[in-house]
Amino acid sequence: MFQADCNLEKSLLIVDDDGPLRERLAKTMTKRGFIVSMADSVAQARASIRWNIPNYAIVDLKLNDGSGLEIVDQIHAVNGKARVIVLTGYGNIATAVTAIKHGATDYLPKPADADAIERTLMNLNPDVLSPPTNPMSPDRVKWEHIQRVFTECGNNVSETARQLKMHRRTLQRILAKHAPRN
Repeated sequence: MFQADCNLEKSLLIVDDDGPLRERLAKTMTKRGFIVSMADSVAQARASIRWNIPNYAIVDLKLNDGSGLEIVDQIHAVNGKARVIVLTGYGNIATAVTAIKHGATDYLPKPADADAIERTLMNLNPDVLSPPTNPMSPDRVKWEHIQRVFTECGNNVSETARQLKMHRRTLQRILAKHAPRN
């Protein structure tokens, strides 16, 4: 396998199927000193990683041809020190935990601004945790817990209902609703 430019200190791979977002983020990160390569699918990202092993990556969780977690796994297989952020519009606690287990450095919900992304990529102020300005409501915490158990049960409604000790129909109604606001 040919590995051109694998030692570029600020090499960044951006994987997102949202073209305008990917282009804007690439332009912004280039201005901040990153050497950016882009991909819009799992297949394209795999090919890119074969030629340029990134030290940093921003990966969308849900891509048209698969999960961004496949990309996180591949990046860490070739560069265990790479800092990878999973960026997604489908944010919940269960997917955040899964992303971290796959080796993501952090998990940011969309829309995330370039400053937050850069701080996370560069690990600036890692020990400074400010209290949330908008903490989750009890309804949101309950919904997140249900989503986590649902994911752990392989999206099986009956098994999730057994685990949560609730009626299956009640669980189906909860799952059919959108997440409560913070």
